Amino acid sequence: MGKKSRVKTQKSGSGASAVVSPKEMMTHISELLQKCSSAAPSAGKEWEEYTQIRGLVEKIRKKQKGMSVVFEGSREDYFPELMSWAEENGASCDSFTVTNFGTEGYGLRATMDIKAEELFLWIPRKMLMTVESAQNSALGPLYSQDRILQAMGNVTLALHLLCERANTASEWLPYIHTLPQEYDTPLYYQQDEVELLLGTQAVQDVLSQYKNTARQYAYFYKLVQTHPAATKLALKDSFTFDDYRWAVSSVMTRQNQIPTEDGSRVTLALIPLWDMCNHTNGLITTGYNLEDDRCECVALQDYKENEQIYIFYGTRSNAEFVIHNGFFYQDNAHDRVKIKLGVSKSERLYAMKAEVLARAGIPASCVFALHCNEPPISAQLLAFLRVFCMTEELKDYLLGDHAINKIFTLGNSEFPVSWENEIKLWTFLETRAALLLKTYKTTSEEDCFMLEKSDLSLHSRVAIQLRLAEKQILEKVSSSGRAKRLHFQQKLEEDAPLPHYEESDIALLENTEPDAKLPIILHKLEEVEEGQEIQVEEHSHLLNGEKVVYRMEANGKPVQEETQERVSKDVHSALDSTESSNKKGQMEMADQSASRTEEIPKERSE
Repeated sequence: MGKKSRVKTQKSGSGASAVVSPKEMMTHISELLQKCSSAAPSAGKEWEEYTQIRGLVEKIRKKQKGMSVVFEGSREDYFPELMSWAEENGASCDSFTVTNFGTEGYGLRATMDIKAEELFLWIPRKMLMTVESAQNSALGPLYSQDRILQAMGNVTLALHLLCERANTASEWLPYIHTLPQEYDTPLYYQQDEVELLLGTQAVQDVLSQYKNTARQYAYFYKLVQTHPAATKLALKDSFTFDDYRWAVSSVMTRQNQIPTEDGSRVTLALIPLWDMCNHTNGLITTGYNLEDDRCECVALQDYKENEQIYIFYGTRSNAEFVIHNGFFYQDNAHDRVKIKLGVSKSERLYAMKAEVLARAGIPASCVFALHCNEPPISAQLLAFLRVFCMTEELKDYLLGDHAINKIFTLGNSEFPVSWENEIKLWTFLETRAALLLKTYKTTSEEDCFMLEKSDLSLHSRVAIQLRLAEKQILEKVSSSGRAKRLHFQQKLEEDAPLPHYEESDIALLENTEPDAKLPIILHKLEEVEEGQEIQVEEHSHLLNGEKVVYRMEANGKPVQEETQERVSKDVHSALDSTESSNKKGQMEMADQSASRTEEIPKERSE
């Protein structure tokens, strides 16, 4: 069993830089904080800002070389201690052990046959590192006086982890010893490896992640050095950027939500042993048992002795896996590309379209997702595109006794608004996907050729896999859009009758799950990322992939009389110039072809 070795400043000749005075270091930290706190760069200047921030960080890292906390030996040396500690604290350890699975890294190997849905793992609360345990630790006094810590549970966990790592008497050392010394999140990428992501929809999140981490580090470095409540923290003596990057990555790749002891709210936690499980496609099989006050996990499938035990991390895209978990999952059934669409406010029919969308519970500007599977668009995106492409049809969704009923059919592919409307929306989607493909610096064929090279670094390979996956989704969407367009053009040429709906049909949305159909008007998307899909029931599990409990709020209140009168007046006046205004709006949306999304931090939904 190795011993912890902590080095503040290595001796001359060992590769470390000379001792840096506190004043000089504080000057560098202040410069970094100022740069990271400046206004967001203008479009196209994000990479330039990233390189400037990275340059400041590298200068600091060079000054801090040799000052980070390190442990002797390998992770594997400490796994027996982890298993003994878990058993002593009431965790289940009989049916598995920790094993190195090569390219997949360490994971859990079954030591006996395990049946699907069999409870094989439970971890009591006292083993977990949580925001609450941070409040009751040496970090507590600083937490109680700093609003940033109080508002950001993930940052609190990161500092809690660092404080406990530096504490030789910490009860969590058996767990902390087994954490990786480095990670494969983009925070660890070299600059040329990050550059491979330029042009992808994921790159903005990668650059923002680095900027946010650098800003947090600079802020907390100054806080730890100057705040009276931090005088007894071990971090005061040594708190390097590499330390913080490690802690942030540890939390980012492992944090999950669990209920508080009274079950009244959720809190963030690190869950020893359970977080050793690797990911596969499937269903959420982990929950929290409040009665026994422990995290519990049942088997996703049957496992034979010596087979690796997997869990399902959640419906994450590969961009989310790469940015927040540090790996690319080749067979990801939930991969998607985010795009932001909106009705132009300068369009003549904007007010009417926004009103119809509002009745359907969809904002006039919203982040949607293009999916890797069929259909490539969700019912919500189909409804938005139908309204976006409407002209004279708008009045049917705003006026009359059956207007509210027609709202219910907007997301149902079986009931087109008109053949012309379907042709317009699929033409738009085909064109938009094709235009987005042109924003990449390489083609899919070139990416495939690059991936055949044997000398690619792991991070370079992952970056190229990610940008290739994005292109393949867009290529599929463009192809699907073309096929749909041709199909509806044929319907129009044949003068085929539009399908009629029955009253019993209008409450159903198109969905792949028979029991997952709801009227679109019941869904409120403002706080839900479209790409995650709206679910009929609440997510009952609080674990695996930071699942948040979402409640779908009703949004189907009757329209007030004065609103109805206003809409009636607006309908007829706005439709006078329908044709010209519609063309203008279509052109303005097409001009936004390269637009993607703003940053979507992991801590909150879009």
